[in-house]
Amino acid sequence: MLVYALYVAARHHRPAKALVDRDRAPEAAFCVAPQNLIEFYAVVTNPRRVTEPKSSEVALGAITELLALPGLSLLPVPGDLLSRWMVLAQEQPLTGRRVFDLQLIATMLGNGVPRIYTFNAKDFEPFQELDVIVPTLAPEPVTSDPQPGT
Repeated sequence: MLVYALYVAARHHRPAKALVDRDRAPEAAFCVAPQNLIEFYAVVTNPRRVTEPKSSEVALGAITELLALPGLSLLPVPGDLLSRWMVLAQEQPLTGRRVFDLQLIATMLGNGVPRIYTFNAKDFEPFQELDVIVPTLAPEPVTSDPQPGT
């Protein structure tokens, strides 16, 4: 999501940017996990993942700007993250890069966050405890529930 918001030529740029722009309002009550920001950095600085990789300085600047948005908060890493992740891995034995989806879900659930905005909805569909939302150009009205992955 964050990568699409950064790259104007990206397929999902407009809805991703619209969602991130909502974070300018303090009442937006969106949140991100540290993992979201670290994965963002890994993607935007990798020439194998993007056609115009960003420098470390630009990527860190983008993260700093995101964290300064009044409607966006950073989720803490739950103390029981690993045990939550292991339970999820037993329930949904994913492998490879998909294990990081489990880590994100464990972080969300450990913070009481049931909603995720993503363009990869099918990756999260097996998890009944989540409300998976694919962003559109007209995002849903702001609620008081925190929402990760913006």
